[in-house]
Amino acid sequence: MKRDRTVLPLPDYTLRKPLAKGWGYYFNVPTWARKAGCPVENEALGGDYDEAVRRVETVLLPAFRSWHTGGATDANVVRPAKIGTLDWMIAEYKSDRKYTRLGSKHRRNHELGFKLVCGYIMKDGRKLGTIALSAINTAVVDAVYEKLLVVSERDAAGNLVERERRTTINHAMKSCRRAWTVTARRHPGKLPVVNPFAAMGLISSDRETPTATYDELIAFRTQAIEMGLHSIATGALIGWEWLQRERDIFATFSVDHYRPKDRPNMVRVVDEKTETESWIPLFDEVGAPLYPELMKELDAIKRERIGGLMLRRDWGERGPWPTWPKPDMPDFTHMTRKTKEIVRAAGLRDELSFTSFRHGGLTETGDAELTDREILAQSRHTTVKVLPKYVKRTTRQIATGTKKRRASRTKSGQMSE
Repeated sequence: MKRDRTVLPLPDYTLRKPLAKGWGYYFNVPTWARKAGCPVENEALGGDYDEAVRRVETVLLPAFRSWHTGGATDANVVRPAKIGTLDWMIAEYKSDRKYTRLGSKHRRNHELGFKLVCGYIMKDGRKLGTIALSAINTAVVDAVYEKLLVVSERDAAGNLVERERRTTINHAMKSCRRAWTVTARRHPGKLPVVNPFAAMGLISSDRETPTATYDELIAFRTQAIEMGLHSIATGALIGWEWLQRERDIFATFSVDHYRPKDRPNMVRVVDEKTETESWIPLFDEVGAPLYPELMKELDAIKRERIGGLMLRRDWGERGPWPTWPKPDMPDFTHMTRKTKEIVRAAGLRDELSFTSFRHGGLTETGDAELTDREILAQSRHTTVKVLPKYVKRTTRQIATGTKKRRASRTKSGQMSE
């Protein structure tokens, strides 16, 4: 059967060859460069055109040009890892669609984990990332895990203290486990059969995000307004009422999301983490506002602003609260520091963070006896399995549950006099 002709463009030194099914792509270093000692090796790129072009243009070709120009083009070079090493495995995973289709926050968490694991220094001075996969077994991974689990830092007084970062390192191991699984599927037979990052028996941290009470929310907002930080005060109320994360509040929520002309009685709430959005009604069936305090503050902002982000800094040119080191990665460091200043100035628990107000709002849904379906509708979670993490058990919930149980016994005639 005659093979279909392809005219897709290819980068320099990239070849296309017919295979039994479709086409295969290869990066071939020219003969003159190999004779001159070029460290970049020939590489089979698989049968996916987009992935092959991406790897050549972002990794292989920049490395070749760096060698050819004596380092003149090094500014944006990502040197290719040696095939068969942990660094190579991670690079292969990051070029796979299973990684590139992840949200920016998930990719950022994976990247942090990869840096911690691959950057671990072995006793012989080599980084773990440069070690061959065949030499990385379960014993090596378990030892690295124990070493990374505890980190030494200096406190405010200059004393050296140790702390455990279990959640961070657990995520790092899970990221490597995922990378191993995906790369093994991409390159059958090139990785050891046993994934040393699997079945580690990881124990989750028992630390919970501190949950704010409604009184603490009021105290925080009052102090923020006294300090001239009205936007953070409004943001905390949004987190409590609409159960949104700081990214959604300060980096996504825009003026045109609130009471647009085509939906003047609603607000568009976007959840970047779950990639969902919903329209929340602002008035009940008789026209009474459902969020009077919050709506008053947002209405005032909208009267003075045509478009852009709803909540911005309260001074100077009123720029956005987050910065963007990368286009899809907002940084909330400044906002986090201001939040801590407000917490301390208000005399609240030091462990409270901006996230505490969202968790407080979620816990309030439990105290208010909302059903799981009602909580899911408000929080935009996709499964009830995650609710116990956010809707903290309180004595009020326990007491309410006990009353309901006793009431059911009375109705069935089982209550003793």
